[in-house]
Amino acid sequence: MYLDLLRKFRDHGHQVFVAAPAERRYREETQLFEYGGITVLKIKTLNFQKTNLIEKGISTLLLEHQYSTQIFRFFKDIKFDLILYSTPPITFSKLVSQIKKRDQAKSYLLLKDIFPQNAVDLGMMKKTGMIYHFFRRKEKQLYRVSDHIGCMSPANVAYVLKHNPEIPIHKVEVNPNSIAPLTCEKDDLVRAEIRKKYNIPSQAVVVLYGGNLGKPQGLDFFSTMLHANRDREDCFFLIVGSGTEQKKLEAWVNENQPQNCRLLDMLPKEDYSQLVHACDIGLVMLDKRFTIPNFPSRILSYLECKMPVLVVTDIHSDMGKIAEENQFGLFSVHGDIETFNINLNQYINNRKSIESMGMNGYQYLMANYTVDQSYQIIMKHFQKK
Repeated sequence: MYLDLLRKFRDHGHQVFVAAPAERRYREETQLFEYGGITVLKIKTLNFQKTNLIEKGISTLLLEHQYSTQIFRFFKDIKFDLILYSTPPITFSKLVSQIKKRDQAKSYLLLKDIFPQNAVDLGMMKKTGMIYHFFRRKEKQLYRVSDHIGCMSPANVAYVLKHNPEIPIHKVEVNPNSIAPLTCEKDDLVRAEIRKKYNIPSQAVVVLYGGNLGKPQGLDFFSTMLHANRDREDCFFLIVGSGTEQKKLEAWVNENQPQNCRLLDMLPKEDYSQLVHACDIGLVMLDKRFTIPNFPSRILSYLECKMPVLVVTDIHSDMGKIAEENQFGLFSVHGDIETFNINLNQYINNRKSIESMGMNGYQYLMANYTVDQSYQIIMKHFQKK
């Protein structure tokens, strides 16, 4: 996702320098290299994705120092005009401030996760604890040092301003997740071959969930959905991904042996892209405990392939509202199995709607979620007037 945006900057003639983590699980040292006309600095760090909370916490605390040391080592002669960064993590305020001061640069935050409140929502942190207050200070420092803050949706903007009233309104805007869409035409013969390869029934409506299998998704409800529809032959659930809750879901599938479900580990990008061609509906899930309006990027790959969506989230996310208002998806609250099944049946009983709503989603993607839009939103602040 970020690579698409960086390529857009490159294609407009900008010199792009990237600092990215090389987590210790990959056993790589810090290195500098060129990739498609972009200079990339991979910085050796601890693991902070798909790991335990202790290592994740230590890694987050060390990250700014590790980045600062290597950036000022390898990029010491580079004068930056724009610093572009995202959350997580939220611990880069000092580094951003140092580069801004050194180079008289401007800064733009792509706000993808609102931490630490998301950890509080999931019961991973107490709002009265020292750890929360430490990271809350870090969060506010990052907002303060950012010249502009791009949020994923209107609800996201409203949340940030409500809970951080010290932020000037003009500083915050909608700049959603975005991609450079690829052509994704569905071919009946290709679909048939892929379904045969993965042993997916040829006539069933295939509901695809692809992505992270972690606590934010509230996977207990996944089990409820699968159990409620386990005897159906007209629909098939395909789950592709990995994460901290993967083993738990695997254990349920192995114990209950639903015949209309398959759980696959994370696939290479090319294989996953082919598999999407054989599916009909995209599933997006967020735990009902969230009080922050998340907007997962996974929805973009569904829309890119002209798939309508089943949005299953908390009541604070506006993803479901946007999907229904623009007629490319149906919404149910996470935990509400009755409404979920009503929505699922609406697709299955009117299969023509799958095609028409899928096209609506593709058109909405092209109008709102491409890197062309993201690039223009960012650059309007830095172009000479």
